[in-house]
Amino acid sequence: MESPGEHLDPDPSGDPGAAAPGDAAGTAVRVLAIDDDEAFLRAITRLLTRAGCEVIPVGDAVEGLVAAAEPAVDVVLSDIQMPNLSGLDLLREVKARRPEVEVVLMTGHATVDAAVAAMKAGAYEYLTKPLDHVDRVALIVKRAAERKRLREQASRLQELLDVREGFEELVGRSARMIEVFRMVEAVAGSDATVLIQGESGTGKELVARALHRRGPRAEGPFVAVNCSALTETLLDSELFGHVKGAFTGAFASRRGLFEAAGGGTIFLDEVGDMPLATQARLLRVLQEGEVKRVGAETTTHVDVRVIAASNVDLDRARSRGRFREDLFYRLNVVAIHLPPLRDRPEDVAPLALHFFRKHAPRTNAALEGISAEALEALAAHDWPGNVRELENAVQRAAVMARGKEIALGDLPPFVASRAPAAEVEPASLAHLPLAEAKRLAVGAFERRYLANVLRREQGNISRAAARAGVDRANFRRLLKQYGVSAQGDAAGVDPGDDPSQE
Repeated sequence: MESPGEHLDPDPSGDPGAAAPGDAAGTAVRVLAIDDDEAFLRAITRLLTRAGCEVIPVGDAVEGLVAAAEPAVDVVLSDIQMPNLSGLDLLREVKARRPEVEVVLMTGHATVDAAVAAMKAGAYEYLTKPLDHVDRVALIVKRAAERKRLREQASRLQELLDVREGFEELVGRSARMIEVFRMVEAVAGSDATVLIQGESGTGKELVARALHRRGPRAEGPFVAVNCSALTETLLDSELFGHVKGAFTGAFASRRGLFEAAGGGTIFLDEVGDMPLATQARLLRVLQEGEVKRVGAETTTHVDVRVIAASNVDLDRARSRGRFREDLFYRLNVVAIHLPPLRDRPEDVAPLALHFFRKHAPRTNAALEGISAEALEALAAHDWPGNVRELENAVQRAAVMARGKEIALGDLPPFVASRAPAAEVEPASLAHLPLAEAKRLAVGAFERRYLANVLRREQGNISRAAARAGVDRANFRRLLKQYGVSAQGDAAGVDPGDDPSQE
């Protein structure tokens, strides 16, 4: 039994409701409090209950271990030195049986070795008795419960991802991507020409490959060509072939990609960059089903499905005379538009997990997942490079990571500097369930609050923590969690132990 809880303030300063650890949906956090000191257990139960928790008080560690198996428990708050079973042993057992449950340990005999052992065993926090203010305990419990919910959310996303991966390589759960999936399903079985439009990096070739694999030509070749990567002469030769002597360097006749794709699909990427002369030749292929090799006198029949893609608005290019009108209508038989990633933020986490599973085994086999904080930061970024940029960021993080999970600090600086739930407007959250939207909005408020307090106190962490009513150590942890620097900006770094900031 450890020191009694007479120092536990029964009426803490500040508004405990501000730190009330209810979740985003308003459901109270369920805390299993374990301590063989009956007076302390009554006090902590009363205070956490006032802070909005549902508390299950248990006076014996063995009984507490049994109670921790209940699915209703979010956080275990336990003393360390108890008869029958120590708090450290209880921690290890809880983590072995229910790794998603966060454990906060308390002790009246703190040592560095004990603290290190607790954190290595998976403790969320290590507190020293006497506990002077309940607001710190309530805030820690809130953060522990929030981490548990984020981990559960990541697990649910993984389950969604497992289901979605059955649809080729396309990943997404947003309404706009589900509509894309439906379009692919509806069109794949036909030979209709398809025009896929969307910004660079949105996955246009993945859609083209899905159309091919799900169609009647799946056993035939899929040939992709980037129309913006070649000069007019080379592009004509690549697409339609050439005969010997047609131009300098044509030492032998060569069939083009339309012939090579016979019985299958040809994918014309960035068709909007195709020269006008080549557009005329392509139009003939679409109208007549025939190609004429460069320098040839005769034509060759081709049996091929055409899928085109462009990152420019072809309708606007047509109206400005930069793209043939007749070709536009030939290509635009079925139109599929891929939305940019910034317009479907709910797809970021499933995509990140997909790319993690793709790259982590090859780059860092020790990795087991992506931390909840890192997923939140990824979701907060606007991804101007779209899905391709996100994949590069996850791959880079997998290389840089040194722990079991990709952490916030492993992400590229331009992502890590964006705190989870960056500034949001209610309208931008309308696609989310209320609980998730509320959590993101609260996170945005907390980040702005921390930055403003720091700026007000000119970067002095001790004064800023006092103004916020939070102890200095926990204040520093919040700064790190939200990526706020000691100067009150979103530098994405831990302020560290700079004595000038004390």
